[in-house]
Amino acid sequence: MKNHCSTTALSVARLLTALALTTPVLAVDPVVRFTATSSPVACYDFLEVTLEVSPPPSGNPFTEVGILGTFGPTGQAGTRVEGFCDSPDGTLFRIRFLPRQPGPHAYTIAYREGSVTRTHTGTFDVVNQNRKGLLRVDPEFPSHFQWEGTRERFFWNGTTAYWLAGWDPATITEILERFDRHRITRVRAALNGRVKDGQAWFEPVVPTENFSFLLNPWVARNPDSVEDPQFDVSRFNVEHWRKFEHILREARRLNIVVSVIFYVDGARPGVDPFGKAGMGGEAEQRYYRYAVARFEPFANVMWDLANEYRHFRDDPWAEKMGALVKQWDPWQHLTSVHGHADFRFGVSPWADLALFQSWDEHGGGAFMLEKRAEQLKTGRIIPLVNEEYGYEDHYPKGWGENRVAPARSAETRRRLAWEIYLSGGYQTTGERANSPTGGGWINGRGDDSMRLLAAYAPIHEFFTGIAFWKLSPDPQLVLSTLPSSGQVKPPPALAARSAEGDLAVIYLPQGGIVSLKPELLADGLRPLWISPRDAGVRVARAVRARTYRAPTSEDWVLLLSTPCNCSFRDHDNEFEGQTAPRRGY
Repeated sequence: MKNHCSTTALSVARLLTALALTTPVLAVDPVVRFTATSSPVACYDFLEVTLEVSPPPSGNPFTEVGILGTFGPTGQAGTRVEGFCDSPDGTLFRIRFLPRQPGPHAYTIAYREGSVTRTHTGTFDVVNQNRKGLLRVDPEFPSHFQWEGTRERFFWNGTTAYWLAGWDPATITEILERFDRHRITRVRAALNGRVKDGQAWFEPVVPTENFSFLLNPWVARNPDSVEDPQFDVSRFNVEHWRKFEHILREARRLNIVVSVIFYVDGARPGVDPFGKAGMGGEAEQRYYRYAVARFEPFANVMWDLANEYRHFRDDPWAEKMGALVKQWDPWQHLTSVHGHADFRFGVSPWADLALFQSWDEHGGGAFMLEKRAEQLKTGRIIPLVNEEYGYEDHYPKGWGENRVAPARSAETRRRLAWEIYLSGGYQTTGERANSPTGGGWINGRGDDSMRLLAAYAPIHEFFTGIAFWKLSPDPQLVLSTLPSSGQVKPPPALAARSAEGDLAVIYLPQGGIVSLKPELLADGLRPLWISPRDAGVRVARAVRARTYRAPTSEDWVLLLSTPCNCSFRDHDNEFEGQTAPRRGY
């Protein structure tokens, strides 16, 4: 696919040519006032130029006015960027420039209304403030992610908050700050969706004055109607889009990535104004293109074309819209589509990662190992995510094999998360929705009674304390697992290690004794038991060479790594029953 990240710098004359129309000259020529935010701008922040138009356009400003700009480091090739209308009457437009390197920059903007064009040029300085930047697939370890700005590795610890945009701004900030305290690094949020008081999702619902289950991206004749809003898809509801930008700004402040989901429950009445007849057509393209123009300057954005797309769209639609989003997005933010237990776009250039939906134990370690093997056969390695493996305490009748509590407790979800990570994948969880706040995965609102995310924080603490990106699943590392005294045979252990064998992680779902294949590990590794419940650490000693007994019958993580100091003790020959090591070892 053609790379649209950068184009040759456009002169004002070329901009005029690109924007020219054959419509008649306006009766009253517009006056356009261009105002830029202050300089300097930090790398991976953005310069915003506001266009105030008087008199406002006589037609539809969302369809009959065009804003096009180019910008880049002075004297270098520029990047083409589109602007957008930010007022119902067309008196206000914006265009945003996201710089990726420090130094002086220049830009050119052209405003086109009918056959009249107004142009503006400007300059600004960019400084390096060590921002994390855009999220990318790690070029060295393509099963993982990396921040472009700092080259730091990104550990994906995701959660779902579909109706986050339904809250007032203050509550949105509170929710995101709570996510940050629980080490959430990526959140899913719907741009478009409608449901009455969460009906068919969870009961009971706690009504609040500062929340709505009706997300209105477009102007609607009946905005409070669930099933018949009567959207005018040619005009955008700018207040809704501004609220979503509040999500992006607050998440960016906390270094949380936001997955913009264009549809949630697209098959429900009132959600999809285009239908099968209009899918991928001009009006629907306008929706996606407007989102790209507004949100692409936010470095913490990624695109999810639709949630469970097959309920109302098809594969050719996903291929078409994925390619178009990449074409329109000058920064090539990560893009994918949420589907089902199979991901059909593993070799599509627009799909940067695979998103799966496989509930409960069906979506655990064995599932992720299978999907990893399938992806490797294509010759292309991309990150794999089980985006939905059963929300905490979510038991809708007829769904998910009609399971009942406590099948989807915080404890079972936590254990599945460890399996997924040790199998080379990532995961997105969701807190229970029937809380006192009526929150959880439905809208992100949590309270002190909800413990799921707190149980996941030790996962983040553990993996970010090691070079997790070097790990690859290796079932061959485990020779055998045996039960501890008086216990039934535990389920198989899951293992991952670095290519050099100097780092290994083994997850034992129910304790027991694990024996490892010595030739797959480097010499002199330090063994430690890590509690998945609180990240507590215990020194591990071998029962015999490369054989270790878990401290209890609960789940445990065995970490083997190169000692972080210059100790020359022979860790391979320290066995149970020996004197405990010195404090601080």
